[in-house]
Amino acid sequence: MPLFLDFPLHIDGRGRTAETAEDDHIRDMIFQVLFTNPGERVNRPDFGCGLKQFVFAPNSDALAAATQFLVQGALQRWLDPVISVESVQVEAVDSQLRVAITYSKRSGGGSRRDVFTPTGVV
Repeated sequence: MPLFLDFPLHIDGRGRTAETAEDDHIRDMIFQVLFTNPGERVNRPDFGCGLKQFVFAPNSDALAAATQFLVQGALQRWLDPVISVESVQVEAVDSQLRVAITYSKRSGGGSRRDVFTPTGVV
């Protein structure tokens, strides 16, 4: 089973660079696409969708709909060789925006669903 560098980069208990399995690595890549603001990366200024910018935005159904298209497009653009996005559901729950992504790995395996908020992973 191949191992990948864990995100965020850190040292494990053995004093080595921490590693993770493929499923967690893919979730980490999705996290990076969602929470990187466009313009943050020097060599890829258009990378990311900037979900963090919605932390203090007024929550509404219109914001949820716009976020759904933003997230779907960013994931298809940056992770299409790795995952097949089956659905993106964005809900405005109380004062929190919840992004649920259902996807499957292109290398095989079943569907997986992860939920993110502008403050992190749920």
